[in-house]
Amino acid sequence: MEAEEVERSKQSLMINFQKLPIFFPSDRQVIKVLLILTSITLVAMVISIGYGEYPVAPLDVIKTLLGLPTAKEDYTFIVMVLRLPRTLVAFLVGVGLAIAGTITQGITRNPLAAPDIIGVNAGAALAAVSLIILLPNTPAAWLPFAAFTGALTVAFLIYLLAWQEGSSPIRLILVGIGFELIAGTLTDIMITFGQINTVSQALVWLTGSVYGRTWSQVWALMPWIVIFGSVALFLARELNILNLGDEVARGLGSQVEWQRGLLLLTSVALAGASVATAGTIGFVGLMAPHLGRQLVGVSHQGLIPVAAMMGGMLVVCADLLGRIMFAPLELPCGIIIAAVGAPYFVYLLIRNR
Repeated sequence: MEAEEVERSKQSLMINFQKLPIFFPSDRQVIKVLLILTSITLVAMVISIGYGEYPVAPLDVIKTLLGLPTAKEDYTFIVMVLRLPRTLVAFLVGVGLAIAGTITQGITRNPLAAPDIIGVNAGAALAAVSLIILLPNTPAAWLPFAAFTGALTVAFLIYLLAWQEGSSPIRLILVGIGFELIAGTLTDIMITFGQINTVSQALVWLTGSVYGRTWSQVWALMPWIVIFGSVALFLARELNILNLGDEVARGLGSQVEWQRGLLLLTSVALAGASVATAGTIGFVGLMAPHLGRQLVGVSHQGLIPVAAMMGGMLVVCADLLGRIMFAPLELPCGIIIAAVGAPYFVYLLIRNR
């Protein structure tokens, strides 16, 4: 009787998951939250584009973006060339880090996991800093490839060393934390023995900033976010199943190791591309999924798009605050987010014991 009851429960769960949509959910709460976050993000982006040494009124920013003539003068160069690419990069980086963090927390079933905590971002940083210090004459265009290669290498080693007749979430986290410490130590060694000019460049990159980003970075980053963000949405239902535990997931017909590996690769691609573009901006992948869960719950069909918008909004607002707080000096957005994210991480540690 017990075996029949378990079998009926599995079939019921499978039917319910099959009914879940693949992409965007129809939940009104999710749609409402997305509309609110989108509105806040757009307002922040308009203010960010207009703020600077040469201020542009919000109405003129909107007119310039829409290709309409402005009353006083032409702001096309300021808005479209100097400021819009920077704001778009900030948004895309936030989206990428947030989705990567949502996936990482999902596959490890740990609310404290994130790409910057389990070593993926540290691997990207180590590769990028090594390139800057050891090969200073290498073109800057190679930096994103180095960062992504570092993130992918660390992720592969984490998965390999965590394998023991399968990969368990707790082993992934423990091995990842170890690699984070190792990669961080090697990065510090590189900086210690590097020359002053290359070390200063590496330190600026490590703080995490979108300063001086151009359309070339926008077009380079966008395919990664669009493609792998879509993959994450497509696999949201499988991520829900993995959260039930490996045994239940296998009972529901899920190929656990294959799905976990594909989701990990997706997370690495998003985090690596984001870090390669803007440096090591931490805590976005930790905060955005948590805030999203408080708003729409744990189902990843709704959580992934909400967390993505939340992450984009966080980085855009952090970049804007970094320019306003100590003007005319600019604080990198990575410092602003760390100032908020570190206490938030401590709060999560205390709440989760």
